[in-house]
Amino acid sequence: MEIPTGPIRAVESRQIVARLLPALCFALIPILLQAQRPVASVASQGLRISTPRGSAVEPYIISLDWSKPQPQITRAVVVFHGKGRNVESYYRSLVEAAGIAGDAGSNTVLIAPQFLDEEDVGPRGLQRDVLRWRRTDWESGAPAVAPISISPFDIIDAILARLSDHSIFSNLKSVVLAGHSGGAQLVQRYAVVGRALTTISEGGLHVRFVIANPSSYLYFSDERPGASGTLAASKTHGCPNFNHWKYGPIDAPSYVRTGADNLWAQIEAAYARRDVIYLLGTADTDPHEHDLDVSCGGEAQGPTRFARGQAYFVYLHNRNSPGWNQRLWFVPGVAHSARQMFTSTCGVSALFDTGICQDR
Repeated sequence: MEIPTGPIRAVESRQIVARLLPALCFALIPILLQAQRPVASVASQGLRISTPRGSAVEPYIISLDWSKPQPQITRAVVVFHGKGRNVESYYRSLVEAAGIAGDAGSNTVLIAPQFLDEEDVGPRGLQRDVLRWRRTDWESGAPAVAPISISPFDIIDAILARLSDHSIFSNLKSVVLAGHSGGAQLVQRYAVVGRALTTISEGGLHVRFVIANPSSYLYFSDERPGASGTLAASKTHGCPNFNHWKYGPIDAPSYVRTGADNLWAQIEAAYARRDVIYLLGTADTDPHEHDLDVSCGGEAQGPTRFARGQAYFVYLHNRNSPGWNQRLWFVPGVAHSARQMFTSTCGVSALFDTGICQDR
């Protein structure tokens, strides 16, 4: 269509808009559908979470009945899905990894929670007591919008409390919290601020965190990787909130009770001593991957997930050499795929302690 040049009268301008509007709306349809697309399925089981503010249900999948004693179980692996909330796909990947692990997988309980969005309520006919979040706010630990204000961190606390019940899991020795992409963002933040971790450790349970291909990490200072890969105080031009939660410690959600600012140093030191494995796919290097965090806070951490993970590991290790207990593992040739990450040699080793993966 030819657009006339020069002065345009009001009637002509309305005619042009009328001709362009249908084409513009048609072009936006895929974007709008993607933004409003409900989750493909909802997990059939529900974990009741009770608080002084009320109770709610968190959908999840589990490999056994944990309402009765399970003395054969020695390990628990809890996997957290990504932005798509495709919990069944993640659970299947976990089952596949357990099969590869052999005997180590056979004595493991597998659990996969599901964090739903507001957009899932109508299309999936959710009951009023099912928890839901605003879009992907759950990745950062933000509270649910309904039916009660509860953080995903509270849900992880509840799962850990259930696993530490000796009347059910009398021989449980270790728990692995593993996430990929958005789920890895959640796991990384929980590894920093999780309230149940001290109690769990004192009760004799070992907790490992497997953080696979997240878009971002929680930094403890204003340092960020520069163009050369070196770390320096970040330039905040055009990004005044780059060091706010979920990228930094400022304005953390209500679940995080730190009190004085100097407690962040203690929180960081405790995190550095935790058993954390950063699992990075060496081909997760697309700076335009559709689920990559391209906000200024995300971009300040590096151009790709692979670059961001390496930079964060160097940053944290340089600040916490004494007592360091974290590892960085590469999964060769894998891009942004939860299944390929968790069923790889390094993925199975991280989840089930079988096989060997080289530290970086």
